Amino acid sequence: MSGLLDYRGGAGVRMPGQLQAPPPLALYVHLPWCVRKCPYCDFNSHAAHDEIPEQRYLQALTRDLEQSLPQVWGREVSSIFIGGGTPSLFSGAAIDQLLVVVRTLLRVSPLAEITLEANPGTFEVERFKAYRAAGVNRLSLGIQSFNPAHLRALGRIHDADEARAAAVAALELFEAVNLDLMYALPEQTLDQARQDLEAAIRLGPAHISAYHLTLEPNTQFAAAPPSLPDDDAAADMQVMAEETLATAGYRHYETSAFARPGFECRHNLNYWRFGDYLGLGAGAHGKLSSHDRIERQARCKHPRAYMDAVLGEGGTAWLETRKLTRQDRIFEFMMNALRLTEGFDPRLFEARTGLPLVLAEPALRAAEQRGLLQRTPENIRPSEQGRHFLNELLQMFLPEE
Repeated sequence: MSGLLDYRGGAGVRMPGQLQAPPPLALYVHLPWCVRKCPYCDFNSHAAHDEIPEQRYLQALTRDLEQSLPQVWGREVSSIFIGGGTPSLFSGAAIDQLLVVVRTLLRVSPLAEITLEANPGTFEVERFKAYRAAGVNRLSLGIQSFNPAHLRALGRIHDADEARAAAVAALELFEAVNLDLMYALPEQTLDQARQDLEAAIRLGPAHISAYHLTLEPNTQFAAAPPSLPDDDAAADMQVMAEETLATAGYRHYETSAFARPGFECRHNLNYWRFGDYLGLGAGAHGKLSSHDRIERQARCKHPRAYMDAVLGEGGTAWLETRKLTRQDRIFEFMMNALRLTEGFDPRLFEARTGLPLVLAEPALRAAEQRGLLQRTPENIRPSEQGRHFLNELLQMFLPEE
């Protein structure tokens, strides 16, 4: 077998830049529709003005996966993440059909973590039960805030009561539940941010994500910026969030992720450890490795264009394929691994990039001298200062022009 799956080396000799073995493989499936585009959202999501073409989209996903099989043949899938958009707009039957196709065509681990994102505004108990019956074992709820004024400012389609009801139902049905929250919201105070966290903690999820609201290009908020807390106030909220969640027993294991022991998101950990993932669906991205290359892929962004491209005669979903250069590998590995609070074992760098760590030594030394990084022979991790100024730390690994 050749191509992306060929890990055979000549006479046991590995050339610089080659991988000895493929990294763990995950699957990401993008369902791009939502009820209404939120003003802060820069994800590939599209308001569903008419009925969602579930069956045609599932046919496209199936064809997309079939076309992708030669790239991942024989590799076990350790996790599946169904994101959006708002995947909970899809029926339980559609999610079941999707997972049956995935299990039929791919070798999925019996212990695979299978996550589906859901919006409390689309919450129905029977729908959640159907997702669970289909095999989803982890639900991620996009709550963002429990404060009515902040929910309105964010353009969310649910209210605080709907958020609590959806969380309670999810916690009864799924082994693992994540609640997404945001802070540094328009006109938000430190006490209001704390109240949101405490409300989430009282519900008792195993995982909480706490994101700093940022103004992303090509969003409504970027075009007409709301009044946001200043940098000092936002930094106070970040520190408060870390302390509040730590006191409640949540381990801060990644920049924006907090979990009770054993409930860290395995799918996202694979991203941050520079693992591979196959991306299916409109606008989905993927990263796939072979013995001598690492490639990134991107699918057509618009749902209709994606379906037409995949289902057309001789069509393909791939919009772009890009081979990572040596400098790309160094930067992208660090961009992911340094988000982890515990950092990484130095041996992981070579295992996932095929490159000796010495190539990153100038940037590592400079980051350490500036107090942004801590190193031992067994571990490289961001310092507390590095975690709070992560962008500054990561910029030190950017490829030179």
